[in-house]
Amino acid sequence: MADGNRARCGCLISALLPVLVLTALPASSAELSGAPASVTGSTALALAGVIAPLSPLLASAEKRAIAMLFAANADIPYKRPVVVTADRIVCRSGNVDITMRSCEVTFGKKIRNVNGSTANEIFATEALAGVPPDGAAGSNFESLAKLSCTIDPNAIRRKDGSGATCTFEAVK
Repeated sequence: MADGNRARCGCLISALLPVLVLTALPASSAELSGAPASVTGSTALALAGVIAPLSPLLASAEKRAIAMLFAANADIPYKRPVVVTADRIVCRSGNVDITMRSCEVTFGKKIRNVNGSTANEIFATEALAGVPPDGAAGSNFESLAKLSCTIDPNAIRRKDGSGATCTFEAVK
């Protein structure tokens, strides 16, 4: 092969390699905007655990149950399944103003705004659950909609990895 053809072939392969690699990798369901996604086990319990304290929809006994489970106490007096829901969660962190961390969590017509460590916990837990980040001028965003987590204390008590499931839609 002539040196000119070899150079062109090398350039073509170099240009196409990222496309070939990205095409070969499977996209998770959370990476597709608006696509339904689900998580189970410890990640689902963590997601419910960071949202439950903010929810105006849960009774105090339900919030205590989720807090106890999230704090590594599987032997709790609460026996019924708890459903933790949120209509929308939008979190933002700064990559220029690195002190900026905030989340807006919507429950029906009620909106809770949180900052600091609480927002950081939600942001990190969304990432753990596979919610893809999105960037804009100095900020990183993670957003999801239609969160529904079912936490079953009786199943969690068995310590077999079951008892926590969340579904949601990743939003870009």
